[in-house]
Parts: sequence; structure tokens; C-alpha cells
Amino acid sequence: MHADIGDRIVIRHNSGMGRDPTGEIVDSRQPDGTPPYLVRWDHDAREVILFPSEEAFFIRAARDGAA
Repeated sequence: MHADIGDRIVIRHNSGMGRDPTGEIVDSRQPDGTPPYLVRWDHDAREVILFPSEEAFFIRAARDGAA
């Protein structure tokens, strides 16, 4: 699992209840981009240290020079 600052994270809920939590990676605690991550959640702007589970996936942020 690898993420960069600015990437989005989504945690899938299998319960079918409510929306899947989403947030932004605001810091990576490891130099190689592996967990844990500092995530700012969209629903309340709270920042938490997160070790994502298998239910998590990333939406990559647009990078300079990306086509």
C-alpha cells in the first residue's frame, strides 16, 4: 500500500449503511509512502493517524506534468 500527500482515501463499508468515509492524505509518516498516514476526514475535518485496512483504496491526486 502506497499513497502520496494529496491523494484521497476511501474506506468501503460492507454494511450498506451510510456513505463510505473519505479523506485526504495530508502526511505520510514513512519516507516511502507506506502507512501510517495522517488523514483529514471530509465529514468533520478531523485529522487522524491511520493504518488503512484492506477495505481502503486510494484516488490519486493529479500531479504536475500528468497527462
